[in-house]
Amino acid sequence: MTIRVRLGAGLSAAPFKTVEVPEGATVDALFTRLADDEPDLASTLRSVLPIVAGEHVTRDHVLADGQEVALLIPISGG
Repeated sequence: MTIRVRLGAGLSAAPFKTVEVPEGATVDALFTRLADDEPDLASTLRSVLPIVAGEHVTRDHVLADGQEVALLIPISGG
């Protein structure tokens, strides 16, 4: 299946990436694929927030073909 990934500021020079994952893949599987494709992202993926359809999802969230996943770096307020 094809997943469109929107990379938040600071994650990559390219704001969008298209990733192929197997049917029934989870967000965690998507992260593994991204880390394999772009090793520089691997350490950052441990702390990003995955957003699907405007809602934060967990790493065990099952993705659907054609979905878009936004990956955002969390910030803390003071």
